[in-house]
Amino acid sequence: MLRNVSALIALSAAAVLGQPAAPPPVASVAAIDADLAQKLLNAKRVFVESFGDDTINKSLTAMVLDALRASKRYIITENREKADLILKGTALEKTTQEYHALASATSVSGAAGGHKSNVVGTPNLVVGSSQGGFASHSAAIDDSQASTETIETARVAIRLVTPDGDVVWSTTQESRGGKYKGATGDVADKVVKELLRELERLTKGKSEPG
Repeated sequence: MLRNVSALIALSAAAVLGQPAAPPPVASVAAIDADLAQKLLNAKRVFVESFGDDTINKSLTAMVLDALRASKRYIITENREKADLILKGTALEKTTQEYHALASATSVSGAAGGHKSNVVGTPNLVVGSSQGGFASHSAAIDDSQASTETIETARVAIRLVTPDGDVVWSTTQESRGGKYKGATGDVADKVVKELLRELERLTKGKSEPG
């Protein structure tokens, strides 16, 4: 009872003095980011969850898994309960047609004229000759080419989640295909490269003195 009375008196005094009561402590954004970054850096085992049952999602799941394993950064586990992080994602692949047309034309023309002449010899003998005419020539060549190109585009959204549901990292990547790989393989590589860049950034930030 005495404690309640003392608390009431303290609140009344604060109100009289115009001093608002201190708000409850709230974790700062920086502290939350640091906590999530620590979970991402400390993780060793990753479980890759299927993106979907269709052919495209199955293919992309396998390619992301292979690219992640090739990075040597995490141990890929099929035991979900042992995983430090769970990789989830959704994929979309679309095919479009691009029409290309190229046309050129060449034309050639020419013209020629003639003349007429008379030669007079004696009054009783006239010898004349005439030569003349006109000709016009023209030619045109039309050359046109048209082709249709099939373009495949793959898009994937990835997130790494802790077993208790905290999202520690996410990215969305899109590709039309790389030099040696198709769109699906290239976008899988982009996802893993983006993850490795983020890990490198966090590692450097942790090692640098504050």
